[in-house]
Formats: sequence, C-alpha cells, structure tokens
Amino acid sequence: MTHRPSRARLWWALLPLGIGVLAALVLIATRTNAVLVLSLPFATLALALSVVASIVWAAAVMARGARKAIVARAVSEAEAASRAERARFLRRLDHEVKNPVTAIRTGLATGDAAALTVARVQSERLSSLVADLAKLAELETRPLERESVDLEALARDAVEAVAGRHPQRSYRVEFARVPWPVPAVSGDPDLLAVAVYNLVGNAAKYSDPGATVEVRGTEHDGIVTVEVADTGWGIPAEEVDGVWDDLARGSNARAVEGTGLGLAVVRVIARRHGGDVSLRSQQGQGTRVVLTVPVR
Repeated sequence: MTHRPSRARLWWALLPLGIGVLAALVLIATRTNAVLVLSLPFATLALALSVVASIVWAAAVMARGARKAIVARAVSEAEAASRAERARFLRRLDHEVKNPVTAIRTGLATGDAAALTVARVQSERLSSLVADLAKLAELETRPLERESVDLEALARDAVEAVAGRHPQRSYRVEFARVPWPVPAVSGDPDLLAVAVYNLVGNAAKYSDPGATVEVRGTEHDGIVTVEVADTGWGIPAEEVDGVWDDLARGSNARAVEGTGLGLAVVRVIARRHGGDVSLRSQQGQGTRVVLTVPVR
C-alpha cells in the first residue's frame, strides 16, 4: 500500500501563494505599492514571500507523506515476514506430527507387536513435541523470578547430568578466576539452567563417542559469556542460519531423537534476560554456541 500526500493538503500548501498574489493585486490596484529601501515594491515582496512559503509548506507535506510511506512499507514487510515464518513453522509442524500419527495408526490397525512398539515410541515423541511447544509458549510470557544465579554452578550441574546420558565424551568446564571470578547474574535460575543444559546436551548429543565438550565462562563490561564448544558433527553451512527456527533440525541430525526446539528455547530465555545467543559451526569439525547474560 503506497501513501501519497492528499490533494487537499497540496491545495492548502498553495494557500500562501494565493494570499500573496491577492495582496500583490490589491497593492497594485490601490496604488499603495510603495518601495522599500531595498528598492523592491511591496507587491513584489509579498509575491516572493508567498512563493517561498508555498514551497516550504509543499515540501513539508511531501516529506510527511514520504515518512508515512516508509513506515507503511516497513510495517507491510514485517507482517509479510511474520506470515512467511508462520507458514514455515506450520509446514514443519505438519511434517513432525504427520509421521508419528501415521505410525500410531498403523500400529493400532495391524495389532502387530513390532508395529505397536513403533506406535508407542512415536506417541512418546509426539507427546514430547507437544510438551516442548507448550514450554516454549510459556517461556515467552511467564514472569521472570529474579535472584542471583551462579552460571558456573549451573554449567557444572548440566555437564554432570549430560555426562550421565552420554558418558563416552570428554567434558571440561573452565570459568575465569583471574584477576577475579566470573560474577553471578540476576535472573531466573530455573530458566537459565534449562538454557545451559540444552546447550551442553546438544553438544553431546550431536557428536560421536570420544568427542570433546567444553564449557567456558568469562565476563566483560558487565556481560557474562558462557561458551559451549564441541568437536561434534557440526552443521552444514547452508543450514546454520535456520537453526534458531522452531522445529528446525539439521539434515545430518534427523536420525537423533529430538524436537528441534532446544535452540529456540535457549534464544527465548537469553533475550528475556536481556542477553542473546549466537552460533558458529563447521560440518565435520564442531560447533560453538555463545550465550550472553548481563550481570544486572
């Protein structure tokens, strides 16, 4: 939709010119067209001033119309991007739901033991997907509980929990201590624990036995950075930009159990705390994810 200055406003912009022309005609007709020291007749001066005023007014009207057009275009583009993202999400959701539902229907229809086992597994996957979607929606709206949170303690707890599920990896946790230790941050301890656990869990899950997972912590200018790096599978270069989308799964990770919501959850938690999260990855070498959270 394009916004243009209305004709009525442009006519109003010509009002000073009309007044100037009328004043000039009156001065000339009544023979009161005296000359200023500048050697300019009053009529000429009035006409010149009215022309300048009209130009200024018309320029202001045009600028206002241009600003409205820019704002309208930005709103339109944002709405189009939102609709496109919603459509992509619904397509991914349709794909993620359709396969489990098909497997469940097949298992129930055949009654075969193996098919029923597949149906049970797929029903659990579907239940996990619904739960994660509900969790993501809740994260975006639930009030944050603010208290002092030690991210190093959360990182060590996360590594301990993940190592129990993926023991054949090498884990290291290193938080700076010189010249001072990494300070605690103000945030929701439960949500920050989920974020750190998801990052460490992904690093272990998308790597082979023998891989290394490192969690490093630093602080600079009031921002605490938690970096989770691994020597795992990495992400194809053309897929890196899409890893933050809801339900996104890397093409080399689809055989691994998951809903594709882990990184989306981390991003929501980070941004709700005034921080952010970024990722760099090279396929076949590994991935590095950086979570930042302000101290206050």
